[in-house]
Amino acid sequence: MLAIILSTTPLLFLPFISLNFWPLAGASLLFISFLSIPLLYQASILSVYYSSFLFLDQMSSTLISLTLWISALMILTSAKVLMSRRKPHNFISWVILLALILIVSFSVSDLLSFYIMFESSLVPTLLLVLGWGYQPERLQAGMYLMLYTICASLPLLLSLMMVAKTNGHTSMHLNMFSFNLMTPPLSSLWWVITILAFLVKMPMFIFHLWLPKAHVEAPIAGSMILAGLLLKLGGYGMLRISLFYPSMMFKVSPFCNSVALWGGVLTSMICLRQSDIKSLIAYSSVGHMALVILGVSLLSSWGWKGALVMMLAHGLCSSCLFALANLTYESTHTRSMFLTKGLLCLFPAVSFWWFLLSICNMAAPPSINLFGEIAIITSALWASPAYMIPLGLCSFLAAAYSLFLFTSTNHGSVPQFLNTQSILSSQYYSTCLFHAAPIFLLITCPDIISSWL
Repeated sequence: MLAIILSTTPLLFLPFISLNFWPLAGASLLFISFLSIPLLYQASILSVYYSSFLFLDQMSSTLISLTLWISALMILTSAKVLMSRRKPHNFISWVILLALILIVSFSVSDLLSFYIMFESSLVPTLLLVLGWGYQPERLQAGMYLMLYTICASLPLLLSLMMVAKTNGHTSMHLNMFSFNLMTPPLSSLWWVITILAFLVKMPMFIFHLWLPKAHVEAPIAGSMILAGLLLKLGGYGMLRISLFYPSMMFKVSPFCNSVALWGGVLTSMICLRQSDIKSLIAYSSVGHMALVILGVSLLSSWGWKGALVMMLAHGLCSSCLFALANLTYESTHTRSMFLTKGLLCLFPAVSFWWFLLSICNMAAPPSINLFGEIAIITSALWASPAYMIPLGLCSFLAAAYSLFLFTSTNHGSVPQFLNTQSILSSQYYSTCLFHAAPIFLLITCPDIISSWL
């Protein structure tokens, strides 16, 4: 684990010591991501690995591998930054710094250290949105992102200080004592304050307004890391802290599940009336992460396994969908679904990837998304049959807006006024392949990522 952190850190200085820093950075991250794959087997055999600062189990190793994989593909997809000479040295440095912060976040063994890394991830993300975004509205998107994150994270800091005062430590090595001195309403309020930062980061419905704005205004790298990694940081934190206080999670789970599920239904309906491709994909993330919140709140082994699988599957699928949206934008110079028509006639290879990732987004077999949804839905129906209606609506609407996204952009006649450019670069096809391959290969051995309990 320490070897991965130490091998990633020197890449921060690569743009300033090498002229070929762009391909070297991408290849290095891809190579390190392959080296991190044995961590999955090591964690599955040893179950848990502790040290004085680092903490590694199968959940951590899965998300660390995902971080390195997505970061390498971000660099591969963002070659336009290098060609347009928009400060590519700084861009690579911020991307690698953000990847390093996320790796440390997923591997620290102290809750306070995790909070510091959790907050530190905001700075590189904000700079990517503000520095390499396309529209003047990126300032408003950055403000939304900063205010939502900071306002929700300060209560978490106060809660961790209470934990440190009560237990004398914030280590994940040792047991945590519950707040027995609190009355039930106060203890429930304390728990809501504690998990609020994670619910905003995921995000849960009613806390999601920052996400579509950030996705629409962010560059392709910002969208990929937001959907692929930063949302998973909230799910990881919620899973970790629920391990210490399951009784608290049990008290507020009906409220969290109700808001998350009906919010997922509403945002799925919103997807059906979107005209912007990136906005549709962003709203679909809220619906998918609602299932992750449900899986965590159920406090069952199947629910937690399904939540982890769902986070991994959504990270790969949504990241690739944003890459395809950027590919379409660079060729047609518009993200409007009313103007983007007939891609099947213009770019058949791109339409193939649109179809493949659209069926993954609706959790069709044989994708790993299906395994995650089956685990969460089975666990939810075992807990209460009342979950059947919102879960059925979420699954149906996910299929509806995924097909709507594919048919709207790929079928129909090509508008005469649309200025299209030929896409001959193989980097986008390589990006799509590297995203899609794990989604379909992991279904053959799901125990690698689902046997962490």
